[in-house]
Amino acid sequence: MINNKDKTRLRNLAKEICELANSPSMIETIRLWKTHNACRGERPMIRIELDTFANEIIPPLQLCDGEEARKLEWQLLFLIVNHTMFGDDSIIRDFYSLKTDVFFKPFDIDIKIEYANNSLGHHFIPTITDLEDDFDKIKPSTYGINRDTTSRHFDFISDIIGDILPVKLTGMSLSAVLTQDIVHIMSMEDMYVALMHYPELFYKMINDLADDYIDFYNFLSKEGVLLSTTENEYLGQGTYCYTDELPDKVSDNSVLKPDDVWGYADSQETVGISETTYRDIIFPAYKKVAECYGLLSYGCCEPVHRIWDNCLSTITNLRKLSISPWCDEVFMGQQLANTNIIYHRKPMANYLGVGTNLDEDGVRKYIRKTLDCARDCTLEFTQRDVYTVNHNPKKVKRYVEIIHEEIQK
Repeated sequence: MINNKDKTRLRNLAKEICELANSPSMIETIRLWKTHNACRGERPMIRIELDTFANEIIPPLQLCDGEEARKLEWQLLFLIVNHTMFGDDSIIRDFYSLKTDVFFKPFDIDIKIEYANNSLGHHFIPTITDLEDDFDKIKPSTYGINRDTTSRHFDFISDIIGDILPVKLTGMSLSAVLTQDIVHIMSMEDMYVALMHYPELFYKMINDLADDYIDFYNFLSKEGVLLSTTENEYLGQGTYCYTDELPDKVSDNSVLKPDDVWGYADSQETVGISETTYRDIIFPAYKKVAECYGLLSYGCCEPVHRIWDNCLSTITNLRKLSISPWCDEVFMGQQLANTNIIYHRKPMANYLGVGTNLDEDGVRKYIRKTLDCARDCTLEFTQRDVYTVNHNPKKVKRYVEIIHEEIQK
């Protein structure tokens, strides 16, 4: 039960969200995202991924007392902090976006995690140690929809703020991170040993998992749960699905299919294997899943230049490619120049995450290098993996301002 004081606070936040969503600056930012994702952008887009350091930013802004009220207050503040405090290109909409609660359990194996005390550090406890001996533990993946949970959440939020900020079921990108799923059930060391000693079994395991994901997507389509990914739906890696190239609406007699939706994939866990092993054993499963999407965004922290020529360059629906701090920026700038693939730059986290004060000269030099490498590309910046800003949101705002200044130069 939410008391009147907390309800007033939540409703006032909902009103603020609506005002910001309908402001001229937000309407213009949406226009910029649409042209950007079509590779006709007027300038690089900039986003700061708040998730990892939100615990430093949001609590000081909270005024609610009740536990349930504070949860919703956190979510509402999360929607506006980037715009109001950082000035990046984050989008605010005049509705509350709710995702249908679905689940996918790879290989029907429970993931076991051991956390360090008072730390983000954690360790996955392996279920598979020797792939040949333990292969009987590999089962078909299970999946489903929690409609009751979704309905209760929808009604709860609607009752509090729905007359001001309507609640809407919205889509999000499909995703498949196959090697991460595997590392969650077997250690990376054991995964590498399996690739060497049992390549045929590993190939079967990862391809079976790819087939399970495709079956899952088709299940979501059949159940009418797949929704369009053409607006501000989350794409993964801190970016949005704005596009005119995928269906926004469907007729009453049809449903969206996986190839109507934007998808995401990465394979950070394979950075230690050879390009040949990736090409022959890992990539076929990834390409199978990637080709069932309408558009694809690929990559996280892996150096994609290593697998560009023989693998990623062959994916015809690739639209965004992660250029991480470990990537050869110059090479990828040459490969993506004058193409319809976005150079999705992920700057290193050190400038925001280390120290109380921002090294402005260092940031400018670092950003200028990227602008030079990607001068003939459609460029997007997404700052990720920052776990602390030393409780200094002004540091983040100044970081965004410097990027804008260097872009204008």
